[in-house]
Amino acid sequence: MEDTEKGSQEHSDSVPEVGEDAVSSVSSPTPPTALSEEERQELQEELVKVEEEIQTLSQVLAAKERLLADIKRRLGITPLNELKQNITKTWQDVTTSVAYRRTSETLSQASLKATAAFSNVGSAISRKLEDVRKAPTFKTFEEKVETLKTKMTPSASTTNTTEESSSSPPSDTLLTPPEEQDSPSQDTLMH
Repeated sequence: MEDTEKGSQEHSDSVPEVGEDAVSSVSSPTPPTALSEEERQELQEELVKVEEEIQTLSQVLAAKERLLADIKRRLGITPLNELKQNITKTWQDVTTSVAYRRTSETLSQASLKATAAFSNVGSAISRKLEDVRKAPTFKTFEEKVETLKTKMTPSASTTNTTEESSSSPPSDTLLTPPEEQDSPSQDTLMH
């Protein structure tokens, strides 16, 4: 029974933990006593063989990486181009994702609702402005502005006959501000 417990203890010690280096798991601090010289020699040979395979694989990987770099150089693929391609692919992956589509649909619906709300607000403002325009106070103000406008424009009787025949207004009237033209002053218009 003690031998069974020893065997299970030795077995649990020989199992490497996740992430443990293979070399450290093979060369344990206490050499196993249950190995014969023959088994020990076989394991040593297997160890050398695995190490050689690892070294060969590393050399093959390095050669493949050099070949890859050479092919990319010949094709004109630079790290910047690869980055652009990766970004483009990532963007395509994002835009085809379910979350992106749902968000896009939600934003589209929100945009439609906001457009409708702004349209309704615009219509309400237009109606209010129309109501204000129809109000008696605004009509009185509009009439005063119209009266002021007719008083500010020169009458046909003050212009000479040569100016009446031409289709364009006199150039001095266009260039001088209304205050400087021969028209009643603002003080007289107000009273």
